[in-house]
Amino acid sequence: MEFKDYYQTLGVPKGATADEIKKAFRGLARQHHPDKAKPEDRPAAETKFKEISEAYDVLGDAEKRQKYDQLGANWDQYGSGGRAGGYPGGGFRRAGGMGPGGYEEFHFGGTGFSDFFEQFFGGAGRGGDPFGGAGNPFGGAGGYQRAPARGQDVEAEIMVPLHEAYAGAERTVRLERVNQQTGERKENSYKVKIPAGVKDGQRIRLGGQGETGGAATAGDLYLIVRLAAHPDYEVTGKDLIYTLELPAWDAALGAAKEIPLPNGKRVRINVPSGAKTGTRVRLRGLGLPGKTAKGDLFVEYVITAPAPATDTERELWEKLRDGA
Repeated sequence: MEFKDYYQTLGVPKGATADEIKKAFRGLARQHHPDKAKPEDRPAAETKFKEISEAYDVLGDAEKRQKYDQLGANWDQYGSGGRAGGYPGGGFRRAGGMGPGGYEEFHFGGTGFSDFFEQFFGGAGRGGDPFGGAGNPFGGAGGYQRAPARGQDVEAEIMVPLHEAYAGAERTVRLERVNQQTGERKENSYKVKIPAGVKDGQRIRLGGQGETGGAATAGDLYLIVRLAAHPDYEVTGKDLIYTLELPAWDAALGAAKEIPLPNGKRVRINVPSGAKTGTRVRLRGLGLPGKTAKGDLFVEYVITAPAPATDTERELWEKLRDGA
């Protein structure tokens, strides 16, 4: 499996600061956002946007970045169980005791994350025992663990772009099960509904699709939602914060601006003269859906000013500064 150089994906050096990484992500995400692509170019744009989002998901998270930097070229040892004191894990989820059903590995597709990400940052099933059973996995008669009454639950992460969280969506997730004792492989596809207003960390349950391992009843499969970072929006609960960059002249004179919503629609606001950086305008009911009501959209002003390109421009700015 090919190593993913997330620094190269974002075009930043390994020693880049958090602000530099965020700036690089925002620039690339705006450039390759699927909403800006022509219909025929949208599939390629979606693929590129997912790559950028995945890179930022890792490098923008201090803990994940540290793990990624520490392992570096030894990442494949991590994925194959080579880390000291670890357990076989990685992109697959190994679950089940060493009973009649044997270990099961779970490989996922359609989650929005690459195979490399799944193998590097994937985890085992739920529960404290990384081998999927309570106590000694070799315990029981004949050195095997007695088959449990219920299979272990299994978890995987699914990347959800903001526009899907905003309006809801349906995704196809592929799941391949590999029985490590018999070598048997089974692959299934599932239609997964992403509810409007879904939150980061929320779990979507697929009942009875978890580990079996010879159990009488299968466990469940849980997809853990990871909201993909957006170049223009921040999510706070049900509320959205949109950063509106205003040229100095628009801030001074006032202007009419259109704000894009995550669902592709746009809303028009009037920026008053004398607008200041940090001012927020509240647009009620344009945030993420909730159980009782939608959140709000906050538009935050950030005033920008270009560097003078000519002596004439510099003289004009100096006159403004001096009140001439």
